[in-house]
Amino acid sequence: MAAGSVTGTIFKVTTWGESHGKAIGVVVDGCPAGLPLCEEDIQVFLDRRKPGKSRFATQRKEADCVELLSGIFEGRTTGTPISMMVRNEDPRSRDYSNIASCYRPGHADYTFDAKYGFRDYRGGGRSSARETLGRVAAGAVAIKFLESLGVSVHAYTSSIGPVGICRERFSLSEASNNSLCMPDAVAAEEAAAWLEKKMAECDSAGGVVECVISNLPAGVGEPVFDKLDASLARAVMSIGAVKGFEIGDGFMAAGASGSENNDVFRIGPDGSVRKQTNHAGGILGGISDGSDIVFRAAFKPTPSIARPQETVTKDGQEIELFIRGRHDPVVVPRAVVVTEAMAALTVADFLLVSMTARLDRIQNFFAVPAADDRE
Repeated sequence: MAAGSVTGTIFKVTTWGESHGKAIGVVVDGCPAGLPLCEEDIQVFLDRRKPGKSRFATQRKEADCVELLSGIFEGRTTGTPISMMVRNEDPRSRDYSNIASCYRPGHADYTFDAKYGFRDYRGGGRSSARETLGRVAAGAVAIKFLESLGVSVHAYTSSIGPVGICRERFSLSEASNNSLCMPDAVAAEEAAAWLEKKMAECDSAGGVVECVISNLPAGVGEPVFDKLDASLARAVMSIGAVKGFEIGDGFMAAGASGSENNDVFRIGPDGSVRKQTNHAGGILGGISDGSDIVFRAAFKPTPSIARPQETVTKDGQEIELFIRGRHDPVVVPRAVVVTEAMAALTVADFLLVSMTARLDRIQNFFAVPAADDRE
């Protein structure tokens, strides 16, 4: 039994470690040999989710330096398991001593107790947002693999609380210029002001991350239970704070008519099949259609807030709880790279699985001679 810590069919990922344990890590198995890869390739992604980078992130001081332990030789992947580790250096477990016998509202304390009979209460253990370090490290490998095939994955903050980006002001490069990862400088300033208000009220905020996967060829995905959109939803919904997922027009499609929602097909200048619009979000029948794949993930407000909350203890007492520690007033900006990672892991795995979908491609790969040539 994998206990929920393994994902993928061929490009398989296993994460391990707890928020306040000695380290967080991940093993990536199934990455093809020959991919150029070094610690710097991983570190650039880990730095994007690093705590303490702005006023709107937890002030836990962690270098989050990755150590590549296996699967690399002379700067290239060997085809064997790639093991990576990040040591925990500033856990401050004492901040959590007052929650050892009670359940924090909005957290997994109660459900972990119900499942296992006890729990690691130091920062949430495996349910902590720090678990996403392993996802991001693995996602960095997947993104490097996808880049070698011309496929790109880009995520950004599309809204925080009531403040959303304006499509007329959209600039992907702007998302790396502000601490909220919003591709709209005006919206970023408005969202920052709204967050300051929430922080002054000892409260937190949620928001939405949008992700675009570009240049994925048509034909990637499996029908019925392993549809590409269903698998993306599963991957993104596995991120701790995600409470909603939509692709393409998403919930707006429910209010549209068929004539409005259908994407008309055209023949492009190069003779390929193209869609005139992209209401479907790049996936039809669970299979990529060659358009950009566009999805959104809704993140709930950070449940750890600096105000008294009512809860209960393990022995049945109703109490008032004040949560100590260092927490993000909004998880969305640091979750952008986590969303990218989960999308990249899903697509990388599906590309490898898709290699076996057609006999002619298998024959071409193995250079099997035609039947007439063997006579």
